[in-house]
Amino acid sequence: MKLSQFKFKLPEELIAQTPSEERDEARMMVLHKKTGEIEHKVFKDIIDYFDDGDLMLLNDTKVFPARLYGNKDKTNARIEVFLLRELNEEHKLWDVLVEPARKIRIGNKLYFGEDDSMVAEVIDNTTSRGRTLRFLYDGSHDEFKEALFKLGQTPLPLYINREPTPEDEERFQCIYAKNEGAVVAPAAGLHFSREVMKRMEIKGIDYDFLTLHFGLGNFREIDVEDLTKHRMDSEQMEITADLVKKVNETKDKERQVCAVGTSTLRAIETAISMNGHIKEYSGWTNKFIFPPYDFEVCNALVSNFHMPYSTMLMMVAAFGDYEKVMNAYDVAVKEKYRFGVYGDAMLII
Repeated sequence: MKLSQFKFKLPEELIAQTPSEERDEARMMVLHKKTGEIEHKVFKDIIDYFDDGDLMLLNDTKVFPARLYGNKDKTNARIEVFLLRELNEEHKLWDVLVEPARKIRIGNKLYFGEDDSMVAEVIDNTTSRGRTLRFLYDGSHDEFKEALFKLGQTPLPLYINREPTPEDEERFQCIYAKNEGAVVAPAAGLHFSREVMKRMEIKGIDYDFLTLHFGLGNFREIDVEDLTKHRMDSEQMEITADLVKKVNETKDKERQVCAVGTSTLRAIETAISMNGHIKEYSGWTNKFIFPPYDFEVCNALVSNFHMPYSTMLMMVAAFGDYEKVMNAYDVAVKEKYRFGVYGDAMLII
């Protein structure tokens, strides 16, 4: 497959700038992958497509307030710092992106907060935009993290053209988010409300969690036409022995296993073993999935509507059949579905 095969015209007004009023009342397109039939529903209707003994797999990664603004020493230039991941707890080292990158050199100090209460020193240049910062802070690690995150903002994607609000702190987070480490919310999971999850329990639809810390690499521009030459950024993930047992038993009973989000789908495919089973996994994945691809574990997928040329669109197209998914996206544009992390949902069954 070529990059150009994932182009479609997306009117700017269809890129959701705010979440739906209620989590479970976003629209939901249902695509039947065998026939190509399309239905138009509301997200809370999702339980109508699953039964007692089916399993929903959810990503319980938790987004942290990753975007900070500071000032450079001497010049006082305003610098945006995007926290990617903590590299060393003891020395308070963080892997970050900085903008404008050309102004930042090794040895520079950056000051954060109204009273410059947080100071960081640049100790390494890793890429054109990437840096390693050492935060200079006297106090425990917990106190440092609390102080750092108070300075941060919700890391909304750049296609949301506004400043974050207090509402975003809640809505750019799944209700079951638990394990801190993501800088991007797993969008498909944002639609799940407590009411939907309660109704799933009543109907006997099981659910369980894995962790994959969704990173900015999913939004990095692909600069090669031949997709086999693209390399994904690595993301940290964990699949426990308890989840492995549940997934494998569900498969053996020939029940539905539904991945909620492309991050969940990538994690499951990383942990594949034999005969449509998965194995315990703790580590990193840079798995890049695009058509054609045979999925062995999940037979249903919940996803949002993604941007043209995005790796998430490619994975959805691999799961639901390229022609059928691209046709569904044409229908979504005509029917004015909302795209992006705060957009509407798609269920592929």
